[in-house]
Amino acid sequence: MYEKVSNILKMAKESNTAVIGFVCMDYVMARTVVYAAEATNTPALIMLYPEHVTVQHTTGFAKYAAMVKELANEVKVPIGLHCDHDFSYNAVLNTVQNGFESVMMDGSMHDLDTNIAMTKEVVDKLHEMGVCVEGEIGHVGAASNVDNDKEDLYTKPDAAAKFCKETGVDSLAVSIGNAHGEYKDTPHLDMERLDQIHAAVPDVPLVLHGGSGIPDDQLLIAFSKGINKFNLGTDYLRRYFNAISEFVAENAENPDPVKIINMPAYVQEKLQPYVEERLRTLCHF
Repeated sequence: MYEKVSNILKMAKESNTAVIGFVCMDYVMARTVVYAAEATNTPALIMLYPEHVTVQHTTGFAKYAAMVKELANEVKVPIGLHCDHDFSYNAVLNTVQNGFESVMMDGSMHDLDTNIAMTKEVVDKLHEMGVCVEGEIGHVGAASNVDNDKEDLYTKPDAAAKFCKETGVDSLAVSIGNAHGEYKDTPHLDMERLDQIHAAVPDVPLVLHGGSGIPDDQLLIAFSKGINKFNLGTDYLRRYFNAISEFVAENAENPDPVKIINMPAYVQEKLQPYVEERLRTLCHF
């Protein structure tokens, strides 16, 4: 069933666990998450990167939102919809006007005061519309640039407290050694810093971006220390590509001119066990 992200985050916080937000660029990826969530009886989030609309053109904002809500209402487990990493008031507002009720306003590349001002403007407007807003403090960079090793970019507890108090965000993405993309080496999350951030903003669900490649034991500890949303994109997209490649290889000699119509079901069958395993292993609602 379709559920507001704010309600799912509350469920995760009460259960001292995290909900996984899966980056899904199209129907096949989204449907796989929905039915894996149903099979494991575990809430999940389906997330869109704005670039999937504006750059890759795999979908449209309104079409994507309607698609996810339709899929979510085919099952009984709570499914949320979230748009990740928008960078301006106008971009976020456009996303909301096209059917999203949870968004991220990422002002983390700016200085703290500018980030607060930009995020507060978004929060003030979207809260009037009943929309959940995620912010970011510190900077979650790219794993390829080893940004996760630059401690000066990590979230500072006192800055997190100031940011949450002055913006009123519903959730907060933090930088504690995590990074987007594929890690060159095994990441090591700064659990002491996470404890300090959680103590500074105990009522705000914390979000961990760059989930692919972080060892499960570290993730489970982080979930027990205030991380209530965990983003998973790179590994899921990699497995999607591999499943498509396998379909193409297996059907290279198939003379059927419309053999491509069988690809979505094939890919979902390949992907769903992975999604189910992630949900069973990491999410303890």
